[in-house]
Amino acid sequence: MKLVWSPETASKAYIDTVKSCELFQESGEAELLSALAGGWNAKMIVEVYMHGSATVATSVGLAIAAAHAGGHHVCMVSDERSRLDYVNAMHSAGVSPAEVVVGGAEEAVVGLADIDFLVVDGRRKDFSRVVRFAKLSHRGAVLVCRNSSLRTMAGFRWGGVLGSTSRVVRSVVMPVGKGLDIAYVAYNGVTTDSHKSTSRWITHIDQQSGEEHVIRG
Repeated sequence: MKLVWSPETASKAYIDTVKSCELFQESGEAELLSALAGGWNAKMIVEVYMHGSATVATSVGLAIAAAHAGGHHVCMVSDERSRLDYVNAMHSAGVSPAEVVVGGAEEAVVGLADIDFLVVDGRRKDFSRVVRFAKLSHRGAVLVCRNSSLRTMAGFRWGGVLGSTSRVVRSVVMPVGKGLDIAYVAYNGVTTDSHKSTSRWITHIDQQSGEEHVIRG
């Protein structure tokens, strides 16, 4: 079983997010992520919240996507102050807050399972650990690094921070907001087939588009 794209759900999530985020006047990041989460029918959407209007708009978009996809939206915050900031911001936007998990992001993400849409700010020092310890869905997952242009991790590649049970199928960096680095990840699993176990995955980076393509060799 794998993630299946639904253009209809993506469209509905996008349109509703446009309407709800008019007051934020942001770059379109919220609308794009909402359409992606909704279109992939994400059942477990997890975001690591950081203060700021752009983050609030993204949270609104993800909440709308979860509603259209019939999924669950979880927001991780570092402390009680951040929780109150998030809840108040969502109420001001007229959207019901997601389930909130308070604590260190790395510890909090370990308690969540079957994540198929994960959004983390690239400026976080624990970014790599959050991604590595996230329990991704066997259906596959979409990983999003916000503010990728501000990221200080030189030479970053999704494959370098994922666990052995997941592999990157495709990734792309988009000039939306402060940069979105988006990866589609498939569940690798464990196999006893000797032919499959010795096959290799060859990674190619398109220097013009920034896309990362992974091909079985």
